[in-house]
Amino acid sequence: MATDGVFDEMFGRDGHARTPYENIARWLAETPPDQFESKREQADLLFRRIGITFNVYGSSAGTERLIPFDVIPRILAAREWRTLEAGLFQRVKALQMFLQDIYHDQHIIRAGIIPASHILRNDLYRPEMKNIRLPGDVYVHIAGIDVVRVAEGEFYVLEDNLRTPSGVSYMLEDRAVMMRLFPKLFQDNAVAPVDHYPAELLRQLRSVAPERAAGAPTVAVLTPGPYNSAYFEHAFLAEEMGVELVEGQDLFVRDDAVWMRTTRGPRRVDVLYRRLDDDCLDPLAFNPDCLLGVPGLLSVYRNGGVSLANAIGTGVADDKSTYPYVPDIIRFYLGEEPLIGNVPTYRCGRPDDRAYVLEHLPELVVKETQGSGGYGMMVGPKATREEHEKFRRLILDDPDGYIAQPTLALSTCPTFVDEGVAPRHVDLRPFVLTGKDGMAVVPGGLTRVALTRGSLVVNSSQGGGTKDTWVLED
Repeated sequence: MATDGVFDEMFGRDGHARTPYENIARWLAETPPDQFESKREQADLLFRRIGITFNVYGSSAGTERLIPFDVIPRILAAREWRTLEAGLFQRVKALQMFLQDIYHDQHIIRAGIIPASHILRNDLYRPEMKNIRLPGDVYVHIAGIDVVRVAEGEFYVLEDNLRTPSGVSYMLEDRAVMMRLFPKLFQDNAVAPVDHYPAELLRQLRSVAPERAAGAPTVAVLTPGPYNSAYFEHAFLAEEMGVELVEGQDLFVRDDAVWMRTTRGPRRVDVLYRRLDDDCLDPLAFNPDCLLGVPGLLSVYRNGGVSLANAIGTGVADDKSTYPYVPDIIRFYLGEEPLIGNVPTYRCGRPDDRAYVLEHLPELVVKETQGSGGYGMMVGPKATREEHEKFRRLILDDPDGYIAQPTLALSTCPTFVDEGVAPRHVDLRPFVLTGKDGMAVVPGGLTRVALTRGSLVVNSSQGGGTKDTWVLED
């Protein structure tokens, strides 16, 4: 039930189950707790057999672990999803236009919407991308947009992930495991499918291949290798799409093209779904100390000999310092009001905002603008006095490197934890695909859940878990 200003997605204030959750509420009431425990153990066993693990950098306990999986699904009604879908498409479309503009005519800078220094001095802005024409003007082929809910019909975008967004493999495997463990639930509920994601991803990737690659363009997934935290996902998506998984050492540049070494000889690659950071793509153009990429790749890319998904330089659009401008970006390029709002955000580089943040640190969430995965952030109400002082010093030393936001009362969903079924805070990461033919998103996405009571940090790297996300069909 909703308490203390927190929206419970299953129960209304009257204590009755909300319409989308009526069947699940009955199922929870009729199922003994020991059955949930047994199903959770089966789920863990299935995930271990699949090999779906997550590398935790800096962990003293080891390098790999399972991401905890909750066996109680999160439910969205069809009308709720339609509202979200429209807002996601609007946002990603505007961000695509923003990236195309800042690497070409820079109308948004000339109009004074965003200061030139904010973009041109941003470490994630890539001058090497200036005036490159991309197929379909698509920069972000795969976007993971983190959305939170605070009330009935009230959603906010918490973060835009436009570089190498991860987590889609967990969305797909969570669904596969749920269907195996609870087949009757799917008979009793009209759940929209998500298993067509790999086919849709491949279709969109092929659509942005260079023009000379008519017919059946060759697509490959470029991974940093098995020590990367998301390596399972790289291998999983390559297998599901039926394309090669390659490392930089498997590729070479010749005759203004990228070639893949195979047992039958070199094969030209048309599209690389790259899961490497910009700095590591080409040691000749970016970081010479990172040897994970392909020497000469940028030159081929600039000449239109290969397509990269996502494009180089997209990080300037998902940097947390750009996030506060996104509503203005939507208004500027589309002439529309945002369908999904931002969380109110203070920019510590602005004197008035910085003064407010420093005075209210215990009440705010502070984030490093280029941080990710739950690192480089502080949740003020849960932090210690020492952590408050640490972030005070960090903000004073580098004001432009931090933003702050109020602590949102994230919605909760029923979750099976050690003490039984209890509400836990959740967010949602839908995956928006874009190609020459338009945009697509599978219904739902990855729901991440903060398993610790009262915690608002859902990141897997910080101890969060995942849930299957159901969108009920009309």
